Amino acid sequence: MGDHRRRPGMSADASHARLAGFLYLGTIGFGVYAEVVARGALIVRGDPAATAQAIFASGSTFRLGMIADLAMLGCYIGVTILLHGIFRMGAPRISATAASFSLIGIAMLACDTLMSAMILRLPDLGQPSSSLADWVYLLLRVHGDGYKISLVFFGAYCLLLGWLIWRGGAMPRAIGLLVAAAGACNLVNSLAWLGAPLWAAQLPQYFTLPTLLGELALALWLLAFGIREREA
Repeated sequence: MGDHRRRPGMSADASHARLAGFLYLGTIGFGVYAEVVARGALIVRGDPAATAQAIFASGSTFRLGMIADLAMLGCYIGVTILLHGIFRMGAPRISATAASFSLIGIAMLACDTLMSAMILRLPDLGQPSSSLADWVYLLLRVHGDGYKISLVFFGAYCLLLGWLIWRGGAMPRAIGLLVAAAGACNLVNSLAWLGAPLWAAQLPQYFTLPTLLGELALALWLLAFGIREREA
């Protein structure tokens, strides 16, 4: 009775895959805007005073960065749920474990956003500008540390997701390899900065490039091609 409602290429998994791709692009776009455009444009490296002045003078831009962070996390929650729904039939435990890592990373980043909100509250203390600059610098550093901690969990998520793609056959295995490479780079880079910052500083600048390439490849593939249909 229900077969006539199902058009070729329009199963629930196929439509969910394309939606996941759209949300994944949103995750990447909002994240880049928040980190590079909103915050990055206001941070003057090596000059805490100039950084604090830029942030307080452009509070609306800084606040938009926080909104973009929250939009990024909302999109990634959707990605996590949709991809878990797609992969749980073939490997329920691994898919659930991967989703758990992702949600922990999302929760970590949500808490990390409080560091940005605290920066905007600093003028309420009525302290001298030199002291405020030191606090801004400290909170930005802690915000960066929190971001790296979250990437440990996202790295584990991408590694498991890469394995699910490789094993499941719903997408090309090359996509799975790229996603796994992204996860490995996130893990190595974040753990290095947290545990051995002097060694991490010697890593080449392009070391994290596979992270963006892997996740972007997955997002574009899902949006453009979806997944291969399961055999009836």
